[in-house]
Amino acid sequence: MTDAPIILLPAAARRVSVIAEKQGVPAILRLSVEGGGCSGFQYKFGLADAIEPDDTVAEEQGVQLAVDAISLDLVRGSAVDFVESLGGKHFEVKNPNAASGCGCGTSFSV
Repeated sequence: MTDAPIILLPAAARRVSVIAEKQGVPAILRLSVEGGGCSGFQYKFGLADAIEPDDTVAEEQGVQLAVDAISLDLVRGSAVDFVESLGGKHFEVKNPNAASGCGCGTSFSV
């Protein structure tokens, strides 16, 4: 996709901006990877109060995406998007490192 460690796509940046403004918090989306899920690892999203010293940060439209060093090893080269479909609305990680994933897109294996 790109030479950047990770990128935040415009649709995801717009969604984070709306949520952060409603909650009165900084527009920082944190992506982390945890063990579990039906494929071995699962993505976890949440708003962050600040950037941590070991974070890699991507920025789009004034919104920041923060990924810790351990999680970055599993999502390097990925793009974070926000998808709206008949199945609902959700953040999605387009991860070139994932060997397989579950049907809902929230977990993956390497």
